[in-house]
Amino acid sequence: MELYLDSADRREIEEAFGLGILDGLTTTPTFMHRHGIEDVDAYLLDLARIVPVLQVEALGDTADEIRSEAIRQLELGLEPGRTVFKIPVSLEGIKACRRLTDEGLMVNVHLVYTLQQAYMAMHAGAAYVCPLVGRLQDQGQDALALVADAVDAVERYGYETRVMFSSVRHVEHVRNALQLGAHTITVPFPILARLTENVFTSVGTDQFRVHTRMITRTVGDVMSSVNPTVLADTELRDAIVSMTEYGFGCVTVVDGEGNLVGVFTDGDLRRLLQANGRDVLDRRMSDLPYGTPISIERGVRLNEADELFHRHKVDNLLVTDRGRPVGMLDIQDL
Repeated sequence: MELYLDSADRREIEEAFGLGILDGLTTTPTFMHRHGIEDVDAYLLDLARIVPVLQVEALGDTADEIRSEAIRQLELGLEPGRTVFKIPVSLEGIKACRRLTDEGLMVNVHLVYTLQQAYMAMHAGAAYVCPLVGRLQDQGQDALALVADAVDAVERYGYETRVMFSSVRHVEHVRNALQLGAHTITVPFPILARLTENVFTSVGTDQFRVHTRMITRTVGDVMSSVNPTVLADTELRDAIVSMTEYGFGCVTVVDGEGNLVGVFTDGDLRRLLQANGRDVLDRRMSDLPYGTPISIERGVRLNEADELFHRHKVDNLLVTDRGRPVGMLDIQDL
């Protein structure tokens, strides 16, 4: 199914065609005036340089006037092989379609509301026939049945016409067009921009990104640059102040040469106070008992750090570099 953009906004057009997947652009002078375009002819030539195929209206009250307008646009510099002239369905429009088609030009007969209109366009050699699905549905009509019948007529009778699903109002219309076998669809940019959205895809993508980061990045890549360290001869009350200033729930205790003595946590503080009261605050860090800290080398990948956090049910890991403490990894860093 061909995919056309339905727009006149230059920013939208450039962004959409930057995707590299669109087959063409449909637009109208009405669209252009709404976007403040005064010199329509110059704007058409500008658009024709950046889109593969440009579908634009050729208007007139008679077949002669419609043909003359199409020829006038070609003489401006539009290329016949990359231009489709949009003509509202009518007897004069059908007549003009036949004439332009006989001259080797492409026509889109649009504003189609019935299968009979679509048939007349097909029989006149229209390259496209364009039911306005959204507008028909606004009026309570079964627009999807019309598209299905038009597609069936093309296939049954061997017309070379392509049925263009137009007046697209929401993402569901794109699914409808695919299910009905429409040959072409023309979509406004806001809807085009939502066609790849899906909540399950978003969740899956987020999970994939997280997992990729976890197996490709190391502890050293994400650990805080703050190294919450106190010397072993520091009094506990001063160590508590440092712990608060560092913003971690723990501090690393080292001797004068930077060798690890232990790790002191806010949980250790609560247990000491419960067991010994306020007097414990006067003790030095070297006087306190320490178990073996849960540590990880800075070059280890994050998925291993995540496993340690969950296995030991802790919020911080001591980070070492060849055994020497260099900082802390908080579970929030992941």
